Amino acid sequence: MDPADYCQRKAAGSGSSFYYSFRFLPPDRRAAIIALYAFCREVDDVVDECSDPGVARTKLQWWREEIDRAFNGTPQHPVTRALQAQFEQYNLPREYFLEIIDGMEMDLDHHRYADFSELALYCYRVAGVVGLLSVEIFGYRDRATLNYATELGTAFQLTNIIRDVREDAARGRIYLPMDELERFGVSPQDILGFHATGAFRDLMAFQTGRAREYYARAYTRLPDEDRYAQRSGLAMAAIYEATLDEIERDGFNVLTARTSLTPLRKLWIAWTRVRRERRRARRQGLALT
Repeated sequence: MDPADYCQRKAAGSGSSFYYSFRFLPPDRRAAIIALYAFCREVDDVVDECSDPGVARTKLQWWREEIDRAFNGTPQHPVTRALQAQFEQYNLPREYFLEIIDGMEMDLDHHRYADFSELALYCYRVAGVVGLLSVEIFGYRDRATLNYATELGTAFQLTNIIRDVREDAARGRIYLPMDELERFGVSPQDILGFHATGAFRDLMAFQTGRAREYYARAYTRLPDEDRYAQRSGLAMAAIYEATLDEIERDGFNVLTARTSLTPLRKLWIAWTRVRRERRRARRQGLALT
């Protein structure tokens, strides 16, 4: 299969919010971000779909070697063949791809996180670094936009953790910090057994508040001159925040059901946010590129 077609199918098949926000990019940037997203899906699937940790480690090591091959001009996989065309056009450091793989490998070593500082490292590797690569593809003028990228990436991952508590617990994983469970009177057995107590809902309200703080902090760190270039990230944020709103309205019922938005609603939210950013840029006299 043509590498670009492979990446397109990988991204579209996931149904992710990311895919809907990419649709409003110019073709060259859209192809680059879809290739990056397909890479993230590939390495994430290694961990989620391999029941044998040893096999998963072997596959992740193959991906590390494949990144080296891609940067040396000899990629083998359709995703890295698609990415290779982007390395020269955009500043996509090899080390960032390896750090994403390191983050995915943390799932093989850590099924619990003692506190938020440990979890923050995981969030940075699997999402903050993706944010840094994404802003290189989207384009920016002010280096402060890099701070926005890492904050927003962490906000996305915290939202995923809140939304996917049940799915992760079914795999024996708890991403909520252990010291915070203890503070709210929630036991790991409550989560692994899908027992949605009042204390659990209080805990999730706290987690949601933290995620919202990261979104707010990300927005304050995005310079006005780079807002339109980063419109896809802002569209993703709008979708993710709408998901948080739904979770909150449902009473943090994440242990018994997975909250998700319909594809049409995701597309509408993304289009609305992009249109808002376009109007804002025009009012400021900024170039729409």
